[in-house]
Amino acid sequence: MAAGAAAAAGAWVLVLSLWGAVVGDRNITARIGKPLVLNCRGAPKKPPQQLEWKLNTGRTEAWKVLSPQGGPWDSVAHVLPNGSLLLPAVGIQDEGTFRCRATSRNGKETRSTYQVRVYQIPGKPEIINPASELMAGVPSKVGTCVSEGGYPAGTLSWHWDGKPLIPDGKGVSVQEETRRHPETGLFTLQSELMVTPAQGGAPHPTFSCSFSPGLPRRRALHAAPIQLNVWESVPLEVQVMVEPGGMLAPGGTVTLTCETPAQSSVQIHWIKDGMPLPLPPSPMLVLSEVKPEDQGTYSCVAMHPSHGSQESRGKQTKRGQPQAMWKGRGWELSSWPWGS
Repeated sequence: MAAGAAAAAGAWVLVLSLWGAVVGDRNITARIGKPLVLNCRGAPKKPPQQLEWKLNTGRTEAWKVLSPQGGPWDSVAHVLPNGSLLLPAVGIQDEGTFRCRATSRNGKETRSTYQVRVYQIPGKPEIINPASELMAGVPSKVGTCVSEGGYPAGTLSWHWDGKPLIPDGKGVSVQEETRRHPETGLFTLQSELMVTPAQGGAPHPTFSCSFSPGLPRRRALHAAPIQLNVWESVPLEVQVMVEPGGMLAPGGTVTLTCETPAQSSVQIHWIKDGMPLPLPPSPMLVLSEVKPEDQGTYSCVAMHPSHGSQESRGKQTKRGQPQAMWKGRGWELSSWPWGS
């Protein structure tokens, strides 16, 4: 029996030694502006208590020890009578590590560690400045997807007829921008989508975008989809007429006119260096007070909703000899000795 008692005592001592320092680690996510309570495991529910809370967050340069008796940090975090730590309104600066060490009345020490991250759910993303139509075979802007007021930043993604769009730099390209508010720290995301619809493709594609939060187990938010018309080519002879002809001097004005057979349903769009100009459809393009940044190759495209695009042939001017002449597709405004 003595041996059995000794064995039992040995086991009891072993258990006590294992239980002497209990550590509880947890990852906590809290919504910005909401209260957060962190429990100090092992602390007596009522005073007297032997416990210590310390934190290392964006508000501190090193570990900060909080006094159970209160102090200047009470508006940020203070110890409750039961030993828990209350953050009345958690913010981005409260992200970090919180630790509590408590000693029970029988001398057992318990340690708790919390890694706190905060989040803010933005409103639904929105597609702003959407295109009214696209041109088959021509790079065209679909629109800009915007998400405002989120934290962490998260990501935006595009969908074409319900399928994810992957930028390839050819038929699909995305230009993204991320801004952070200097006071609130919340993020605004923008994603501008450019696509080149294939000839003979779907005449009425649907585009949508979605926001994926930067934290796990958070659902994606989806923008209202938009449906666009794709204009196909018109089997017409299209050409660019340049006025005035002959010499073209810096600061002058040049008028480009796209001539097509008369058809009421045809729309004329202008292209510079392969990219559509952000101008309303018009058979005439006027370049006033020509500057170096106006250099490039210009062409016009006649579009019809049930056909396709017919791109113009055009003219160019050479460096030092700004004479108008035919060159392949489009009209090229080349550089010359500016200021000479």
